[in-house]
Amino acid sequence: MKRILTIVGARPQFIKAAAISHAIRDMRDEVKEDILHTGQHYDDAMSAQFFRELDIPQPRYNLGVGSGSHGAQTALMLKGIEDVLQKEHYDGVLVYGDTNSTLAGALAAVKLHVPVFHVEAGLRSYNREMPEEVNRVLTDHVSSLLFAPTDTAVQNLRKEGFDERGIVFSGDVMLDNVRHYAPHQNTTEKGERPCILATVHRDFNTDHPERLKNILTALCDVAEKHNCDVLFPVHPRTRKRLESMDDAPISGRIKMMAPLSYLETLAAVQRSVLVMTDSGGLQKEAFFCGRCCVVLRPETEWTEIVDCGAALLADADAEKIVDAADKLWDNIPCQPTQFGDGRAAVKIVKNITSFLLYK
Repeated sequence: MKRILTIVGARPQFIKAAAISHAIRDMRDEVKEDILHTGQHYDDAMSAQFFRELDIPQPRYNLGVGSGSHGAQTALMLKGIEDVLQKEHYDGVLVYGDTNSTLAGALAAVKLHVPVFHVEAGLRSYNREMPEEVNRVLTDHVSSLLFAPTDTAVQNLRKEGFDERGIVFSGDVMLDNVRHYAPHQNTTEKGERPCILATVHRDFNTDHPERLKNILTALCDVAEKHNCDVLFPVHPRTRKRLESMDDAPISGRIKMMAPLSYLETLAAVQRSVLVMTDSGGLQKEAFFCGRCCVVLRPETEWTEIVDCGAALLADADAEKIVDAADKLWDNIPCQPTQFGDGRAAVKIVKNITSFLLYK
């Protein structure tokens, strides 16, 4: 029996971990999983409800790190994860994506000679000013198995000289989840007018008032132009910034609400005509659900969605955002064949098990 420690800390990781945890349960005679929650996201709406809703095993460890600067937060996580790895024997550590929790888990493990398995390896925005880009690049370079969700991610790793034996084209576990959960969601009720789903949480948008104002102005303009509502689940960081702004351009068409659960998000995506976001995960969820996306960033790591015409980059430029919304309105994107066959979790768990048995 091989033991792995799954390290999560932020909303997108809980969602990805759900697919992997379910696949591990089906192979319980070969591999056992414990979950460590760093506490990077900690309030109920951003954390606990995902474990309940997606039937994820409760964490064996919760570090309760909370918010803080990148350095302080990562340092506390490193210490807590190292303590756990020294206390118990694990055959491998599984990390997801590109958060501080990802990097801390990878660094703590590799320094103790515990193999690291990185889900969502090989993604590149080529913007080193994004902390997420730094996290994902460093994590890739200390990982034993690199689970690439797309062929582009595979090619990125090859270009950077990674050992071919460590690269696995797995497909995207988010596609697994959407195919499993989306058919069960209700969409539009009779009499509802069209809506857009919008989210803003990246610090380069929330921490710069002019960028945030530009985005909100564009949301109001698009809503008025297309006679629609904007569903706007507000991230805690974004809400804090809005509360400090005296002149935030919010119209009656902007329906501000608490953060949505994963299943509520899928239902909102399916109800919407268009998605507008700076979230990497929501870009994919929109694509997988057959919706186009205006990306509120100057670049994206999910270049496949832009390349096939299902998304446009608009940054925080109000004019570009409105123009992108006009171009994508009512468009139906192509099928997401670039992201695997919807069985990424099974492939990942089988590869981890084989690696641990024969290393």
